[in-house]
Amino acid sequence: MLLTVDIGNTESVLGWFEGRTPVHVWRLASDRRRTGDEIALQLRGLLAAQDLPSPGRIVVASVVPALQRAWLAAGRMLDLPLRFLDGASPVPVRLEVDHPLEVGADRIANTLAAAELYGRDTVVVDLGTATTFDCITADGVFLGGVIAPGPTTGLDQLARATARLPQVEVERPGQVIGRNTLDCLLSGGFYSVVDGIDGIVDRIVEEWGRETLVVATGGLARVVAPHCRTVDRVEPALTITGLAIADRYLFPGPAPADG
Repeated sequence: MLLTVDIGNTESVLGWFEGRTPVHVWRLASDRRRTGDEIALQLRGLLAAQDLPSPGRIVVASVVPALQRAWLAAGRMLDLPLRFLDGASPVPVRLEVDHPLEVGADRIANTLAAAELYGRDTVVVDLGTATTFDCITADGVFLGGVIAPGPTTGLDQLARATARLPQVEVERPGQVIGRNTLDCLLSGGFYSVVDGIDGIVDRIVEEWGRETLVVATGGLARVVAPHCRTVDRVEPALTITGLAIADRYLFPGPAPADG
């Protein structure tokens, strides 16, 4: 059994894999103050709640250095082999960008997953704290992309920057034209994300000049992507699936015995 961990700025997504399929998925807050001891204790609790054994190994993608150190400590405490995916990892992707080592581990995982699962030119739209657009060729070359504010980031900033506008979640409103402040915010928040995705994808496809598959992933993919005319598929587990693929290269040879 394998545990994958995608550490984002807002949430960390944990995937429990038996073979190629995530059997259990957990979403936890990415609290930068969390220690290795706390992570180890929480992980034990999650596994015990599902009556799961200790995983054989852990593969991690992280964009939060403080939590990367904490997960290293947790792995040592639990006596579990743990490895990180990054731009120097021995995986079958090429990072054809100016600074390959700056590419986020989540985008590398998306590239691995898209190349293996689809085998065609793909744009991965990953909706997290930031919304990233990854341009990936059929043979696993990451060509770069776009980074934009995530679905909730703009709304959070708007609530902080104004005196009377409330905090709202990203959800589809009943109609575009709001009749009160809350409905106006819901409409603006939702459709600015939907139309922003469609607009950026249109520009990417026009500039790239190829017929592409567009795949949405991330925590809000199921909420937003069905309303985007440019999105072909919704795969919320794409990033952790890429980490499961990376496992074959980060832990070559026979898999460690399961705990």
